[in-house]
Amino acid sequence: MSPGGPGDGALPGGRVAVIGGGPGGLYAAVLLKRLDPARDVTVWERNAPDDTFGFGVVLSDETLGGIEQADPVVHEALRREYVRWDAIDIAHRGRTLTSGGHGFAAIGRRRLLQLLHERCRALGVRLRFRTEAPPAAELARDHDLVIAADGVHSATRGAHAEIFRPHLTTHRCRYIWLSADLAFDAFRFDIAETAHGVLQLHGYPYGERASTVIIEAHEDVWRRAGWDACPVEESVDQCAKLFADTLGGRPLHGNNSAWTAFRTVTNARWSHGNIVLLGDAAHTAHFSIGSGTKLAVEDALALAACLQEHAVLPDALAAYEAERRPVVESTQRAARASLEWFENLPQYVDQPPRRFAFNLLTRSRRVTHDNLRLRDPRFVAAVEEEAGVAPGTPPMFTPFRLAGLTLRNRVVVSPMDMYSADADGTPGDFHLVHLGARALGGAGLVMTEMVCVSRRGRITPGCTGLYAPEHEAAWRRVTDFVHAGAPGTAIGVQLGHSGRKGSTRLMWEGIDQPLPEGNWPLVAASPIPYRTGVNQIPHALTTEELAGVREDFVRAAERAARAGFDLLELHCAHGYLLSGFLSPLTNQRTDAYGGDLAGRLRFPLEVFDAVRAVWPAGRPMTVRISATDWAAGGTTAEDAVEIARAFAAHGADAIDVSTGQVVPDEQPAFGRSYQTPFADRIRNAVRIPVIAVGAISSWDDVNSLILAGRADLCALARPHLYDPNWTLHAAAEQGYSGPGAPWPAPYRAGSRTPPTGRTDAPKQRLTLGT
Repeated sequence: MSPGGPGDGALPGGRVAVIGGGPGGLYAAVLLKRLDPARDVTVWERNAPDDTFGFGVVLSDETLGGIEQADPVVHEALRREYVRWDAIDIAHRGRTLTSGGHGFAAIGRRRLLQLLHERCRALGVRLRFRTEAPPAAELARDHDLVIAADGVHSATRGAHAEIFRPHLTTHRCRYIWLSADLAFDAFRFDIAETAHGVLQLHGYPYGERASTVIIEAHEDVWRRAGWDACPVEESVDQCAKLFADTLGGRPLHGNNSAWTAFRTVTNARWSHGNIVLLGDAAHTAHFSIGSGTKLAVEDALALAACLQEHAVLPDALAAYEAERRPVVESTQRAARASLEWFENLPQYVDQPPRRFAFNLLTRSRRVTHDNLRLRDPRFVAAVEEEAGVAPGTPPMFTPFRLAGLTLRNRVVVSPMDMYSADADGTPGDFHLVHLGARALGGAGLVMTEMVCVSRRGRITPGCTGLYAPEHEAAWRRVTDFVHAGAPGTAIGVQLGHSGRKGSTRLMWEGIDQPLPEGNWPLVAASPIPYRTGVNQIPHALTTEELAGVREDFVRAAERAARAGFDLLELHCAHGYLLSGFLSPLTNQRTDAYGGDLAGRLRFPLEVFDAVRAVWPAGRPMTVRISATDWAAGGTTAEDAVEIARAFAAHGADAIDVSTGQVVPDEQPAFGRSYQTPFADRIRNAVRIPVIAVGAISSWDDVNSLILAGRADLCALARPHLYDPNWTLHAAAEQGYSGPGAPWPAPYRAGSRTPPTGRTDAPKQRLTLGT
């Protein structure tokens, strides 16, 4: 039964209980009491008033602005005491690089709590220290609102887990919060390469002679150092010695500090009756983006505003969650990218120093090439110079060589199924116009959709093929146009076989749904339908039949070469036939083509080798893989590295790194550039060029990924559907007109942004009072 308060959903003038006396809970109490002095507000905190388990906390200018607007008294108290700085120092291998223009403010956590205690008392909020709060359900019976701000280990969340449905993810690094008796003059990252592995220091000032210092190490490094088996104080002393130069020989101090693994907390719901989660009880985001206190304070601001704006409590709590959840989820995606960057730090330490620094600064994808260039243009110019980027040239417009093919820029029109071929698989005028338009639009490489190697290998009746002579001639018409009409643009073909995902309707008629009639038999690694009870059970290919499929790929590759394609990509992703062999979820064979990863790789590698043997030596060959199935028991990021390594050993020139679409019950972590960390990991672990794909939508993202060394090429799909001239427009918007993005002669008159309205109106110069 849902808890319910005495006010029947109406809060004004009611009773409020706050469980947890951290910054978020205290600030929520301040705001609610300030907005309605008649409210009875009580905060329960089990610790003493001066207990705190951290040192300095960072608040962004955005958060401080919200505090200033909501409570100028608290803002003024903070302003008098916080430390401000705008630089980030990155120390690595005896060299420190500095990037400016960032803007931070920090204050000691203990002092922040003291200021909030004072404000609570001044407003009449009751503070109960050294007192365990009654259970939230008990408080809910005689309070109108219960705010559970009881932290990452929230007892409230645990007591109502069936309602909140929390999910906790424990990550692979250990870290410890410490302090040092000196004030860094910048936010500092320091890297130590030891006999046990790589460690990192995150440090920032919070007082005139005090800095927070967080030491972080991968779990394996932490154990090899013996810190799992020695007293914490001993490990802290060793850390002080490892980072002695940064610390000026000073010791590190703890405060009930312990090595711990970070846990990301999410919840399916944030409220239950009149109980609501706030701060770490509702969500956590890795400390490397400085967001914990920031998110909690912003939660308090939003909760107070929603309670003020809505007449009844259920509406207010629903509005609070609707407002905050997208912000929090975006922050958590950025935080996860940041924490995973540090988990994989060893793969970056050999980068050139400025690229390493740029990579670190842009690791969360929130800081990008463009806004970093605005903050510190000289720093970015130095990074670009080190990377060999010509002055005045955005990184995306630098050339890139694959085998004997030089691409004039780093933009790829990603393969996109159009389902618009003739019934026999022949591409027609639509494909000429579709691909031709995008070639004219400036991309360095334009890829076809998945071109099927046999009639039974089609996804839908509208899929193109390369299994008949007329297909070859039709594709030749397309490649001839691209080469003649858009000289310098390369065109590639993606070859694939639908496997168990074939014989379906056109996407807009019912994606992955079987045809109402005329279905053809399907084949796959194992007799497992894509959707049980919906899609047909495929036939498991025999060894003899595998040889026939391999020959289908070879014949299609020969036709592709004669048709004039510059590059061939083997489609081993998205649950189609070859991908179906790679994933343990879809390959349950017991012969040589199943079992462990080596067995599951056997047939895709055989196909690759056979195609490579007939594909012209000077033309590159790439492989698209799904780097994760986004499903338990499926392909993992670690598997993907080994899959990429195997294809590289067999002669692949690049790996096109996608994810998922292998099983229907996948749970992908969608978000901006959400697949790029997988490409990044493969590039830097295998040392092979990669094509990154997946919600890369801005030229700023492309520049950032290329300059950081996370990708060599970036493939964009939907942006090219929205704008066939996406690349040319990206050049124009950046003021670039060089060889990386030449406008076709007939289009040059349109290379400037058209005027949109009058811009010469006189500016207002005087304001006269009345």
